[in-house]
Amino acid sequence: MMVRPPAVAGSFYPASAAELDAQLTTLLGAARPAAGPCPKTLIVPHAGYIYSGPIAASAFARIAPYGAEIERVVLVGPAHRVFVNGLASTGADRLRTPLGEIEVENIDVPANPAAHAREHSLEVELPFLQKVCPQAKVIALAGSRAKPEEVGALLEQQWGGPETLIVISSDLSHYLPYAEGRALDIATAQQILAFDPSIEGEHACGSIGINGLLWVAGRRGMTAELVDLRSSGDTAGGRDEVVGYGAFAFYEVA
Repeated sequence: MMVRPPAVAGSFYPASAAELDAQLTTLLGAARPAAGPCPKTLIVPHAGYIYSGPIAASAFARIAPYGAEIERVVLVGPAHRVFVNGLASTGADRLRTPLGEIEVENIDVPANPAAHAREHSLEVELPFLQKVCPQAKVIALAGSRAKPEEVGALLEQQWGGPETLIVISSDLSHYLPYAEGRALDIATAQQILAFDPSIEGEHACGSIGINGLLWVAGRRGMTAELVDLRSSGDTAGGRDEVVGYGAFAFYEVA
């Protein structure tokens, strides 16, 4: 059995299980979403929790009331360190965090363990998933370049029903002055809410997953909600150079 160990525990989030659990409990508790249906899909950021944790929690909190019903999560994020043409799976059977191990559901996608070994874009979402849907298996996919319809077709293959949650991991603008980054992130959010699958990589590092999702969501007539839109300048950083974070929820129309 192959287990992928955590690569960014102790830097992006606490390495101590007790500290991590307490931080997640605080973040999710502070979100307190209004009652509503369970999203089918989330877009969430993936920076260190001190920076993007509150924004990610605002979306994951919408899953918490329904967590017992979720059996599998399709998690898609960018490959920052190793170029991946298309999407690649981890090649692992389990993914470990300080909170324990998550079983991986492997599908017919080529494995690239090297691309996942040090990648944080998926790892930082795992503890949130362990808190809000602790019984779920994860299909973990990372990639660098693919057409929206290619990623969208794979998402549709794994779409499932209420037992399946799809999570797209992405930050937004990078290292711009606060006002400039805010304006760009608002424009990107408008594209997302309009189901425009042409988000550029410099506007959202996880555009490979976002565009694939938007391609599917538009075809399926889903509704989209902007849950939160902030930057590191709003959370724990200065405002000379900020990174943007957005949380979005997508719902299927009955």
